[in-house]
Order: sequence, then structure tokens, then C-alpha cells
Amino acid sequence: MTEEGAASLPARQSPFEIALEFLQRAAALACLVYGVGYWVRLLGFYEGSEWRFDLMPVYWQLAATPLAVMFPFAAVGLWMLASWGPVVWFACAGAEVVMYGFFPELYGRWPLIIILHAVVAGLYAGLRILIHLERRRSEN
Repeated sequence: MTEEGAASLPARQSPFEIALEFLQRAAALACLVYGVGYWVRLLGFYEGSEWRFDLMPVYWQLAATPLAVMFPFAAVGLWMLASWGPVVWFACAGAEVVMYGFFPELYGRWPLIIILHAVVAGLYAGLRILIHLERRRSEN
């Protein structure tokens, strides 16, 4: 086998890379569900007060509209393992943490979503650090 042929062979993924891929794909599915939830809210398919765009207060309109677009976009990026997927997810997660953590009188209390975003962000950061350390160790 030539050197060119050997260079084109895919490298084996480490367990940390496999775990990161699994985490990103699981987060992608969750983002898709959240995105659909925001679209349901905006389009008024759900019965209830303030569950339609024209009946929502302005603060909900300003929050739900970008999140309805960005969550499915983040889902695509995370599923494809694109570098911009986690960035878009982080923007969505940050927006929800601000909504439910700092303005509960407007958006309601949802501590579970804040904890979930924090856990996913922590796992993502931890896995990225472990992958970086593993690559640095293998270079030496």
C-alpha cells in the first residue's frame, strides 16, 4: 500500500469522539423537538391562552420566533456534526436560560430546562477537553 493510500484510510475514533458524536446526535433530536414545540406555539395548533402568535405578548413573540427557526437549524448542524451546530445550540440554550432563569415572571419557571442545558454544555465541554488532551498525548 502506498503512503497516499494509507493516508486516506479513516482513523479509528476514540471512545471520547464516539461519545461526543452520540451526545451531539441526541442533542439534535432534542433541538428538533424544541423547535417543533415553538412552531406549534407560533402557529396556534395547541389549544390554550397565548398559544398563537397574534395572541402572544410581545416578549413571547420576540423569544419564540427566533427560537422556532434556530432550534431546527441547530438540530441539523448537530446531526451533521458540523462545527457550527454546537454554536447555534449554545445560542438557543443561552436564550432559554435567560428566559426561564432571569425572567421567570414573564416566561414562567422551568428549572429542568436550565439544568438540562447546563448538563449538556458540561458534557460537551468535558468531552472536547478529553479529546484535545488525548490528541495532544498521541502527538508526543
